[in-house]
Amino acid sequence: MGLFDMAKGALGSVLGSVSPETVAGAVNQVYPGGLNGLLQKAQESGYGSQVSSWLGHGPNEPITADDIHNILGNEYVQQIEQHFGLPQGQIADVLAKALPAAVDQQSPNGQLQNPQ
Repeated sequence: MGLFDMAKGALGSVLGSVSPETVAGAVNQVYPGGLNGLLQKAQESGYGSQVSSWLGHGPNEPITADDIHNILGNEYVQQIEQHFGLPQGQIADVLAKALPAAVDQQSPNGQLQNPQ
């Protein structure tokens, strides 16, 4: 195994350990309107079905890194990367994996709870 593969594996471990609470906190700090603002922007951008699934009680529909870029735009993607201290280009994948669970956890009754 080469050095690049080891570094890639280590980064994967770090990215995989980002909790939904951490994602929600970062979005609340960086994005205007926090998670509510992000969900509104996602709905306006054509991702209403995904948002509804995250807020509902059924399975969460997936979202891709490209979808994250479409919703947030590069400026906010970069700000969230800086918040986590990640290399450029990594956070969209993390958000794509963690955002559905973060919203699901923050909305046990179908609506987002106020950030704490």
